[in-house]
Amino acid sequence: MKISYNWLKDYIQTDLSVNQIAEILTDTGLEVEGVEEFESVKGGLEGLVIGKVTSCKKHPNADKLSVTTVDVGTGNELPIVCGAPNVAEGQKVVVATVGTTLYSGDESFKIKKAKMRGEPSEGMICAEDEIGLGTSHDGIMVLDDSAQVGMPAREYFKIEKDTVFEIGLTPNRIDGASHIGTARDLAAFLKTNLIKPSVEDFKVDNTNLHIDIEIEDKKACPRYTGVTVTNVKVGQSPEWLQNRLKAIGLNPINNLVDISNFVLHETGQPLHFFDADKIEGNKVIIKTLSEGTPFITLDEQERKLSSEDLMICNIKDAMCIAGVFGGIKSGVTERTKNVFIESAHFNPVYVRKTAKRHDLHTDASFRFERGSDPNITVYALKRAALLIKELAGGEISSEIVDVYPEPVQDYKVDLTFRNLKRLIGKEIAKDQVKSILASLDIKIIQEDDEKFSLEVPTYRVDVQREADVIEEVLRIYGYNNVEISEHVNSSLSYSQKPDKEQIQNTISDILSANGFHEIMCNSLTKADYYNGLEKYSPDNLVKIYNPLSNDLNVMRQTLLFGGLESVMYNRNRRNPDLKLYEFGNCYYLNKTDDENPLNKYDQEKHLALFLTGNKTDESWTTQQEPTTFFMLKSYIENVLTKLGIDTNKIESSDHSSDILSEGLNYSYNTKDLVYFGTLSKKILKSFDIDTPVYYAEFNWDHVVKQSAKSSIRFTEIPKYPEVRRDLALLLDKSVTFKQIQELATKTEKKLLKKVSLFDVFEGDQLGENKKSYAVSFILQDENKTLTDKQIDKIMNKFIQVFEKELNAQIR
Repeated sequence: MKISYNWLKDYIQTDLSVNQIAEILTDTGLEVEGVEEFESVKGGLEGLVIGKVTSCKKHPNADKLSVTTVDVGTGNELPIVCGAPNVAEGQKVVVATVGTTLYSGDESFKIKKAKMRGEPSEGMICAEDEIGLGTSHDGIMVLDDSAQVGMPAREYFKIEKDTVFEIGLTPNRIDGASHIGTARDLAAFLKTNLIKPSVEDFKVDNTNLHIDIEIEDKKACPRYTGVTVTNVKVGQSPEWLQNRLKAIGLNPINNLVDISNFVLHETGQPLHFFDADKIEGNKVIIKTLSEGTPFITLDEQERKLSSEDLMICNIKDAMCIAGVFGGIKSGVTERTKNVFIESAHFNPVYVRKTAKRHDLHTDASFRFERGSDPNITVYALKRAALLIKELAGGEISSEIVDVYPEPVQDYKVDLTFRNLKRLIGKEIAKDQVKSILASLDIKIIQEDDEKFSLEVPTYRVDVQREADVIEEVLRIYGYNNVEISEHVNSSLSYSQKPDKEQIQNTISDILSANGFHEIMCNSLTKADYYNGLEKYSPDNLVKIYNPLSNDLNVMRQTLLFGGLESVMYNRNRRNPDLKLYEFGNCYYLNKTDDENPLNKYDQEKHLALFLTGNKTDESWTTQQEPTTFFMLKSYIENVLTKLGIDTNKIESSDHSSDILSEGLNYSYNTKDLVYFGTLSKKILKSFDIDTPVYYAEFNWDHVVKQSAKSSIRFTEIPKYPEVRRDLALLLDKSVTFKQIQELATKTEKKLLKKVSLFDVFEGDQLGENKKSYAVSFILQDENKTLTDKQIDKIMNKFIQVFEKELNAQIR
């Protein structure tokens, strides 16, 4: 959500800096995620000045060019070659001096000294489209003769400069989704008054156009308010209004549409303007229509309505999807003369389901989905009507029709002083609490020695419990004003073994120290990722009943897809060399007849690793090498080793699947610990990734349990040296290094410390389906030095076993 600093100051008097405002908003629960500068004209007309053409002659070498001299107030007249047909001596003009950057859409160019057909030119006399003040390119801008030579153009045209706060609005703070709502928090914190625009001047001019309102579905529409304004003139909005909308990222359309958007972002109340002449029978009916009814919305798309979609209709046709999107036939146009203004309160559940059903997410639906204030409709209606009279002319031609069958009352909440102190951790003076509550429009109806009985205004849809009120008091009082107690209370508590958090932190530290970056992806993902996969069946997905979008409609079964979204995001921003890891829960649907609904769901904690791109950054000292499967394998085994799991006792098996084009699965004591390998091209293609990605996913719950059964033991550094012997083995291609390792370990259990593969060779000279492995064996006796006789005996045993079991030949 964007909030304009200049606009905000219309509702609160303050001289605080932008940074101070940002800090206060964040401290009071409206987190400022960013601050950016805004200028009503791109570039702010920097470098442009008002000049006077002191001479103008035809260019000697070009029929369509003029050679001019321009006084820009510096004492030296500038020679400027101009191609505009209307340039003339004596004119006051806008001049872009040398070094000025001019903007045209997304493009820009810098003014430089130049020679044009042999004549020097040290600047540019500008047309309005060249500096962003209009669209005409018929000729240069000719200013009023009162314009002062040398005055900066930004001052002459009164270019507005603003600062815009980007606020990360949480779903519960819809009351802050407007400039008045944001100013209300600031006023409460600063103990000053909120300045709301007055609507006391609202009066009915005549009753020439009355429109009846009927609500058929009162649950879906608890309140509907309307009024008509006639004889309006649709045109361009004044500059101040355009600047307000531009600052928050909206494009001005015309005065009527702009007023609707302005009031929305001022008060937080969505409005809808209908062309009153298109309301058949002069009656508005709020109802649902039959299933499959076609309706064309403002974007010219025909949509099939659900029987649960609430619609705004006249006596013949539907005109608008309530709280979501208008229809193409009933909206205001440049020919509109009479307007019917809608200001309503719709049930959030109905709006949310309709917006999701049609994939229509608008500023109006955003607010209605989270809960609008039912008691602001009349104020917003009057505000809009007065602005229409001011900016588009016209007359208010009906009484306000307000259909509100069951008025929504303020929420009743009791606030006890005991709980206030208990939850905040500090006793706040009653008078200060009263002041804070009053600044938040929370009324104290009754008080005694133990509590306040309160009425919370309806615009605070999230404040309905005592704990909510306490949070309100605390955020205005200031979290930073709650001191840390000097008296530390401690107690003994049971610590679960193994300590899962400590283990996770240890592994996180190891991975981060090895160049990995931790990522945190959304537990919600889209079901389409799982279509056609055997490993993760769509039938086991935990589905969300009311998802925010189709991209977030199920709980994840794997960490794979969130990680690949991160890989794609980084690659698209020229960051292709990645080492990522994530700890996160995965969720599954259990097919069970158990009556307990919670037993239908299961979750596991997983750890995922991603490798792609090159091992190291580009450098003159080393050649770049791509990441490999074996690089990933080493990280996996380091993690397991750190947790005390003996990698020599791990059972490995092939894990090629629709996820991995080639891979392995590690299990330990019959429990699957991790599968890993090279992601399939089909998976990568769906994310537009064209380089290999190596992926591992640990069942972290299983890993932690096996870690608890394992132990890391200290042994002294051996006093006696180790001995290395190498063998070159000619083997069938089907033989794996794992087989060699297991046979060697089985053959010599006491003195063999390590088996390593340090070279692999394949070629026609070895024979069909043959390969050569060069294997090293580390031998050591911790109690004495090994003799050549002992070593030779062991190596001969290895040779015999390899020849017998693996059909190996010693090269």
